[in-house]
Amino acid sequence: MNSTIKSLHKIFNKQANYSYAVWRKLLSNTTNLPHQPTRFPLTDLTEDELMMRDTVARLAKEQIAPYVREMEAAGNLKKSVIDMLFNNGLMSVTVDPKYGGAGASFMTSILSIEEISKVDPGVAGLPDNSLINPLIEIFGTKEQKEKYLPQLCTNMCSSFALSEPSSGSDAFAMKTTAKQDGGDFIINGSKMWISNAKLAGIFLVFANANPSAGYKGITCFIVERDTPGFIINKSERTLGLNCSSSCALNFDNVRVPSSINLKGR
Repeated sequence: MNSTIKSLHKIFNKQANYSYAVWRKLLSNTTNLPHQPTRFPLTDLTEDELMMRDTVARLAKEQIAPYVREMEAAGNLKKSVIDMLFNNGLMSVTVDPKYGGAGASFMTSILSIEEISKVDPGVAGLPDNSLINPLIEIFGTKEQKEKYLPQLCTNMCSSFALSEPSSGSDAFAMKTTAKQDGGDFIINGSKMWISNAKLAGIFLVFANANPSAGYKGITCFIVERDTPGFIINKSERTLGLNCSSSCALNFDNVRVPSSINLKGR
């Protein structure tokens, strides 16, 4: 085995960043391919991860599965299902314990979402808040973290509002704007296909605060549900995942303080 192969083999076994198939492809031009590594990052779970996976699988089977058809027909989630997610810490798996979360790994969160998805992917969209909680933890101010994270861990749902009618796949082409007015921003525009909108207490809303700068002007704001001018429309009837309440949002001169900007501190 030459030195290059030895180095690659060492790096792979230490970091486990590539699947074995990808790793073999990277080394396909060599003649002395090392033996298959013994650890696979996506299947070799820790004892805690296995326990979490099995616990969530049981909860999903017992407390979600009996209501799948009912929730899909009604177009919303049962309160008992939402309460179960909160009471078992599934809404805050990765959040720092000082805010009420479990402080577990992202992998643990994904395992939980995967087990719920096996029973009802519409329900899995609620605890799949990996686009929301981390944004507040990483970019939020001390005040924002202390205000919102404990609620998100115990009793408040949230939504991620990015897509628009003309920029679903091209987020940089969004039309929603946030114009500064003194110490506030005035948001105008609309969003589409926003999951869990009927349940959310806060929304992470992306808007362009400086259209002349193109996509570099886009930033993120926390918009509370009862903010004047903020309208949550009725749920869209979709081919599936109806219980996740996918709604259109409208912003008509919605005033938010500049302190709600999540772009930086």
